[in-house]
Amino acid sequence: MSASFLITWATRSGSTEEVARQLAAVLIEKGVAVDARPMREVQSLDGYRAAILGAPLYIGRLHRDARRFLAAHRDELCARRVALFVLGPVHAEEGEFATAERQLRRELKKYPWFAPAVQQIFGGRWDPSKLGFPLTWMPALRNVEASDARDWVAIRAWAATLCDRLAAPATA
Repeated sequence: MSASFLITWATRSGSTEEVARQLAAVLIEKGVAVDARPMREVQSLDGYRAAILGAPLYIGRLHRDARRFLAAHRDELCARRVALFVLGPVHAEEGEFATAERQLRRELKKYPWFAPAVQQIFGGRWDPSKLGFPLTWMPALRNVEASDARDWVAIRAWAATLCDRLAAPATA
């Protein structure tokens, strides 16, 4: 691989991928070589100077693909700079962001070796029409109005800071 940054994501309905691709576009505009792909497709982190991981929080847990990725690439992640972004709140309300922050801290305690150089929580998107089984059987979820709390200006601004924040060598 000749790319210097890997951007990889886990997603259920495509929202996290859309954010990851926006991050990639900003980095490419800044002249960074980027490889963007789903976590399921990443076999190795060889050749990447840094990794940017994205995952949604579902009911307080990271997406299963993200948990598997962390377990499978532990040593490689420890050897390079890593940024983590998480999509959580589906409404742009301070309380939802505070809850997502607590949930993320609790989830990351399961990976005490994992210390992202930078991490960020963004609002997510909720679309009940894209629910899969078994969530389709939960009337309360089907009746929640669709929403999109992603702040594209904040997402692009965060992306613009990643070059400098991920430039330093990783500390093992």
